[in-house]
Amino acid sequence: MKILLSEYAVSTGMGGTYLLEGKAMLHTLASSFSRLGHEMIYTSSGPSIEYGSSVASSEDSINEILEKQAKDCDAALVIAPEELLPGITAIIDDNTLNLGCSFESVTICSDKLECTRKLEAASIAIPGTYSADQAIPKGKRWIVKPRYGCASEDTFVCHDPKLEEGQIATEYIEGEHLSVSLICGKETLPLTVNKQMIDIDPERDASSVVYCGCTTPYPTEREQELYETAIEATRILECNGYTGVDIILGDRPYIIDINPRPTTSLVGITKIMDREIAELLIANALGQPLPQINITGNYSFTKEELI
Repeated sequence: MKILLSEYAVSTGMGGTYLLEGKAMLHTLASSFSRLGHEMIYTSSGPSIEYGSSVASSEDSINEILEKQAKDCDAALVIAPEELLPGITAIIDDNTLNLGCSFESVTICSDKLECTRKLEAASIAIPGTYSADQAIPKGKRWIVKPRYGCASEDTFVCHDPKLEEGQIATEYIEGEHLSVSLICGKETLPLTVNKQMIDIDPERDASSVVYCGCTTPYPTEREQELYETAIEATRILECNGYTGVDIILGDRPYIIDINPRPTTSLVGITKIMDREIAELLIANALGQPLPQINITGNYSFTKEELI
């Protein structure tokens, strides 16, 4: 098959940790498709990886490039910031086989307020969540973050939040910062529970919430409980392909975010999984049975160690 991969930071020249994490995810996916013998192309504003062929792109041209290239490919997978992912996904849906979540699913998952409302309506445990037009209860700690955003961007602890338009506040929950990685589709295949390395001072007002890295898998006696919660949530949101579910594990698993795209945890998972991620993604997209996987050992990384 001819596969198109597109990671937004690599494709448009975004810098900093966005490029660091984006290039690591792109490299992970591209190497897997290449090992299985697929022809692979990827969009890039300049950065290169050792697999496949690059197609020149920029912030101004990425949508046009994706539409053109997708028509000539058998399948595609895109990674982008949440506020941009629905539009980019729609291009893929309209022009080739999408190995990831559909436009409809991405649109709900990328909107943190609407996503939590839908999960809440289905009796999934979520933190109390408020928008700028709602009165926020006093006397609690809150996590303030963009309604649309990724990678803990502009996210901080606040005791008395004054929200601006485009921000939401979620109740601070004591517990472990974890994520669950799954392949979602006709059937759901849990991959791993991951420990998120989060730098946060919950007692200090306006303390930033910073993602620092990941350990996978994370051993816990509550693994099945975590898997069941993540599977139920992703089914409600009709996720497809690789999906990451961020969870605070307290008295019960509280879902914080649904990431309808590959996440940085995938970089570690592929190093200890006995199946190629490309194999799982293609089989899932074609509606074929998913093979069993085995995880051997564990893998930890910080953001700085990704490349």
